Amino acid sequence: MNQELIAIFTEAGFWLDIQQTKEKAAFFSQEWLAKFAKNPAEALFHFGFFNDADKLSPTLSFLHQLSTRFIHHLAQDATIELTRVATEISDDDVIKLLNYAPFALGSEFITATWIRQIFSQLAYIFNEKIQDHRQSVEDFLKAQSAEIQVAGRVYFHLVESKSTDYPFAFLATYATKKSGDLQVSHLPLKHALVEYESDQEKLIAMLACVSKVADRSPFISQFMETGELFSPLKLTEQEAYAFLTEVAMYEASGVMCRIPNWWRKKAVVPKLSVSIGNTAPAYVNMESLLSFSPEFFLDGEKITRAEIEALMSQSNGLALLKGKWIEVDHDKLTNLLNAYDQAQKLASSEELTLADAMRAQLQIEQLVNVGENTVEIEVSQGQWLKALKNRMLAPAEIESLDVGADFLATLRHYQQEGFDWLRLMNSLGFGALLADDMGLGKTVQILALLEHKRQTENAKTLLIVPTSLINNWQLEIRKFAPKLNFRILQTTKENVEISKNDQTHLYITTYGMAVRLEQLQAFNWDLVILDEAQAIKNPGTKQAKTIKSIPSSTRIAMTGTPIENKLADLWSLFDFLNNGMLGSAKEFSTFAKKLAEKGDYHRLKDIVNPFILRRLKTDKSVISDLPDKIESNTYPTLSKKQIVLYKKLTEELAKHLADDQIEGIARKGMILASITKFKQICNHPDQYLGQTGFKASESGKFEQLTEICETICQKRERVLVFTQFKEMTTPIATHLEAIFGRQGLVLHGATTVKKRGELVEAFSSDEYIPFMVLSLKAGGVGLNLTNANHVVHFDRWWNPAIENQATDRAFRIGQQKNVLVHKFVTKGTIEEKIDQMIATKQQLSQDIIAASGENWLTEFNNDELIDLFSLDVS
Repeated sequence: MNQELIAIFTEAGFWLDIQQTKEKAAFFSQEWLAKFAKNPAEALFHFGFFNDADKLSPTLSFLHQLSTRFIHHLAQDATIELTRVATEISDDDVIKLLNYAPFALGSEFITATWIRQIFSQLAYIFNEKIQDHRQSVEDFLKAQSAEIQVAGRVYFHLVESKSTDYPFAFLATYATKKSGDLQVSHLPLKHALVEYESDQEKLIAMLACVSKVADRSPFISQFMETGELFSPLKLTEQEAYAFLTEVAMYEASGVMCRIPNWWRKKAVVPKLSVSIGNTAPAYVNMESLLSFSPEFFLDGEKITRAEIEALMSQSNGLALLKGKWIEVDHDKLTNLLNAYDQAQKLASSEELTLADAMRAQLQIEQLVNVGENTVEIEVSQGQWLKALKNRMLAPAEIESLDVGADFLATLRHYQQEGFDWLRLMNSLGFGALLADDMGLGKTVQILALLEHKRQTENAKTLLIVPTSLINNWQLEIRKFAPKLNFRILQTTKENVEISKNDQTHLYITTYGMAVRLEQLQAFNWDLVILDEAQAIKNPGTKQAKTIKSIPSSTRIAMTGTPIENKLADLWSLFDFLNNGMLGSAKEFSTFAKKLAEKGDYHRLKDIVNPFILRRLKTDKSVISDLPDKIESNTYPTLSKKQIVLYKKLTEELAKHLADDQIEGIARKGMILASITKFKQICNHPDQYLGQTGFKASESGKFEQLTEICETICQKRERVLVFTQFKEMTTPIATHLEAIFGRQGLVLHGATTVKKRGELVEAFSSDEYIPFMVLSLKAGGVGLNLTNANHVVHFDRWWNPAIENQATDRAFRIGQQKNVLVHKFVTKGTIEEKIDQMIATKQQLSQDIIAASGENWLTEFNNDELIDLFSLDVS
C-alpha cells in the first residue's frame, strides 16, 4: 500500500513542494515529513485536520483540499456512527477536485482514477484507526480537531408534490441499524420515540442537533413545539422557500438535508450566457472575427426578457417557470437585466477576435459589471467554436497524412497523431505547445512537420534551441530529413541574409544568439519554434522579450515540463504562442489571484488545453506502443578549454606515431594510453590535468548532465550515472547534489561488499534518493536498482555487452516504468567516430568488440589513427 501511494505522490511532483514549503508552515516539521516518507496515506489523513491553509502553495493547497474533503465526507455522513466504515467518494466530489487541481509540475497525473485511489487509501487509514477506537466517530474526529462539525443521524427531506395548494412535502427521518444488519435504514423520526422509549439519554443525544436547529430557526421551532416535526408535513411554496433559505444553517448544525437538485446546484443564481462563435468566420486564425450574443438562463432553462419581467412582478420566493420551480429574487433579477443590457451593447457595437473570445472566458466579469455572487456569467462556445476546440482536443481523430518517402523516420502512432495535430494547428494559424514527456520524441514530430512544409510550401522556419542541443538537431535532421536544408547561426560576425527566395528551409540558432542577431527581427518568419521553451518562462527578461518580438505567422513551443508552480510561467509561454489570448500580464495576474483564492482552475484549463499536446510515458495508450527501454545518444560539445587540450594531445600523438622506433607492445601501450587521455578530456579538463575544480562550464558533458537532471529533478524521478573512471564518481556526485539539492550515493570498486548492500538497500527504500553514481565495472552486475528509470552513460566503454549489463541494473524485473538511457557521445571526437563504427559494424562485430575491449583500435595504421583522433569541429 505505501509503495503504491508513494509512487502516486512522487510522480505527481508534490513532494518537492512539501520540502520547499516546510519553512512557511509550522505544520511541516521534520517529524511530519518523516511520517510522510514512511506512510504518506496516514500523513495525508492527518493533513485534513490542518487549519492554517493560507500559508500553503497551490500544490499543497490542492493536497489539503483532497484531505479536507475526505474529512468533510466523513463528518457529513450521518450513517458513519452506525457503519464505522468510510464510503466511496461521489462523482460530484471527483469533478470538483479535478477542477481544483492547480497548474503545477505533475498536475497531468491528477485524474479521476488518481483521486479515487487517494480516497481509497485514506478510507483504509480511517477504517483501521476507527476499529481501534472504542468511542464514537464524533469523539474520534473531534479529538483530531475540535472545530469539526459532525453530522447527527437526523435528516430533513423536502420533495415536490402534485398538490396545487401544498406543492411541497417535508419529512424528518433518522438513520438506524439493527444488530447484525448490514444495511442502514432511514425511518420517520416518530419511530425513534418508540426505539428509544427505554433509553431517553440516547434519544436526547440523537435529537441534540435538531434542538440546536430549533434554537436558531423559528420555522423549525414551531414544528418542534407542536410535535408536527415527527410526522409528514405539507408545505406551501412560501414555507418551502423559508426552509430552503435555511438549509445551510441546518447542515452547519448537524442535520443533513435532502432537497431538490435545482436548489442544491445553486441554479437559484440567474445566469447570463454569452455565446461566442456560432458561425464560422471568413478565415481562421487568432485575429478571426466572431459574433457573440447574450442569453438568459434560470435553472438551465433559456428564458426571455419578458419572462424575467413577469417574474419581477411577483413577490420574492418560489415560482413555477416552464414546469420548474425557481427562486424569485428581485435584486438578482435586476442585476441580471443590467448585465444583459451591457452585454447587448457590446454585441451590437463590435465583434470579438478569436483571441478576444478566449480571453473573455477569463475576464467576462470585467466586460459585464455585476454584483458579487448575484449573477453567474459564463462564456459559452458557439456551435462552430465548440466543434473547432473539440477537434484540437482530439489529435487521434484528425485525418492522418503520410509525410512522404523523403522522411526517413517511422512514426509511432502517437507521434503520427502529434504531427497531424501540429499540422492542423499550423494551418489554423494557432500557436501550439508540444509538451510530450521526456523520451517520447518531440524532435521527430517537429521534423515531420518541417519536412511536410518543405514539400508543400517555401516556408522559412526559425528554430531556437539551447546551445547544448545544436548538435542533436543537426544529427536528427541529417538522419530523418536529409533534404531539409538548414543553416546554423552561431555568430554575429558572418553576414546573414535571409530571403524568401533562398534554398534554406530552416535556420537554427541559440537563445543567446537570438538576442544578438538583429536580422531575426527584420524578417517575417512563417514559423518560429522554441525547444526547451521554459527558457522564456520569465517574461521580464531581455531574452524573453526579444524572442517574443520576432515576427512570425505561427509559433510552436516545445518543453517536457510545460507547467511549473507559477501561473506567470504559463502566461509567458502563451504570450509567445498566442499573444493576447490570456490578456496582459497585469490582467492575468489579477485573474490568477482569484483562481488561487477559489482554488478552481477549470476555466483556465478549458482555454489553454486545446493548444497543448501532452502525452506521458505512464499513459497506457502510449506505453503499449513503446519499448521498455528507450536508448538515445546525446551529443555534448567540447568547451574551449577542452578543444585546446584535445588538439594539443592529437599533435603529440602524431609525433609519437611518426617515430619508427615505437612499435609492437610499446605502440599498443601508447595508443591505449592516448585513448584514455582523450576520454578524460571529453569528460572534463580537470580529470586529464589531475586538478580538483571541476567547473561545470568547462565540460560539455557536465552541462548536458545538468539539463537532463534538472528535468528528472522536477519530476522527482531517479537516475543512475555510470562512468568507467573511479576518480570521476565524486565530481559527478558533487555536481548532481547541486542540481537535486540533496545527496545521492556513490559506488565504485573500492566499496566493500557490506557497504554495497547498504547502498542498494538505501536506494531501493521509500526515501527519495535522486541519484547514484557508479563506476561501470563495479556497478555493472549484481545490483537491483529499479527505483531509477533513467540511466546515463557518462563516458563510453565501447563494449555494448558491458553497457547493457549496467543499464539492466534499472531495466529488470520489478521495474514499473520505461527506462530512458542517455549515452553521452562528445561531438567531433573519438567518442563519436567509434560510436559510428560500432553502430554501422563497419569495423568489427559486437562479439569481437566484447572479447577484445579496446585492443582492436591498436591494429589501425598511423593514418587511420590520426583520422580517428583528430577533432572534427565542422
